[in-house]
Amino acid sequence: MFNNKTILITGGTGSFGKKAVEVILNRYSPKKLIIFSRDELKQFEMQNEFSHKALRFFIGDVRDQERLIQATYGVDYVIHAAAMKQVPASEYNPMECIKTNINGAQNLISACIHNEIEKVVALSTDKACNPLNLYGATKLVSDKLFVSANNITGGHKTRFSVVRYGNVIGSRGSVVPLFEKIVKEGATSIPITHPEMTRFWISLDEGVDFVLKSFERMHGGEIFIPKIPSASITDLAESMAPGMKQEIIGIRPGEKIHEIMCSSDDAHLTHEFKDYYSISPSISFHDKDLDFAVDSLGQKGTKVAKDFEYSSGKNETFLTINQLKDWSNA
Repeated sequence: MFNNKTILITGGTGSFGKKAVEVILNRYSPKKLIIFSRDELKQFEMQNEFSHKALRFFIGDVRDQERLIQATYGVDYVIHAAAMKQVPASEYNPMECIKTNINGAQNLISACIHNEIEKVVALSTDKACNPLNLYGATKLVSDKLFVSANNITGGHKTRFSVVRYGNVIGSRGSVVPLFEKIVKEGATSIPITHPEMTRFWISLDEGVDFVLKSFERMHGGEIFIPKIPSASITDLAESMAPGMKQEIIGIRPGEKIHEIMCSSDDAHLTHEFKDYYSISPSISFHDKDLDFAVDSLGQKGTKVAKDFEYSSGKNETFLTINQLKDWSNA
């Protein structure tokens, strides 16, 4: 569906954006693939890494609505990956997080409706579900904005959906590069925030695949959640530093012991599909009567139990130490 289409990726020089560019250029023949970000050095490095006639680079910030309107002109599909993601940094700089994650989301929504973008998929996080930290709270608001945007499009064709997933192995800010650095520097112990901590894990390739597939599945208004494994932080540390002493340093500001991607409060809105869950909008759209139990590909889902909760601590699938070794080395 991306052949001869123009796609824009906000935050396109990040870990997800770079992998998405690689995948899209390998699988499809886009008319244009636009990278929108505020870091000119990363754009320069990316231009040197990828040489393709479809690539375009826009310097800009999602806080700047006028620039977004310019960047999205003539675009068919948008992947919104730009965000302030660091939990501690967001706790100490709350307004900066709000300006990017909330105001930036609304700026993009307005630009996409203005320019008649066909479909928009916004990237979210497990931290947006029952948020404990500011980052998660801003992403929850962002999710709400993108879902409700389907109700303010009027006669415009634009449709918005959200993809929510867990920690991406090896991405910037992931604990994996931190552990690798500690081991490489010859440390005698590895820091663990809490011995019972668990996280959802997904590879960059899997994350990109899921987002691209969501463009095909979406009606508009869904929050898509992939079925992915969990891992304990102690097993991850052991897989990367076998036998090394694990030093408990305490939970950081705004951090949870376990993450949740679908809470029991949303269970009445949630359908289970073969390899993902879909949370339907809690509001009704005035211009459409959609059946979210069936996606746009015709796949049928089933309602989850009323007490269903998708938590990293209660997940059916946990990665073993050997599996984590394979993932870390991939």
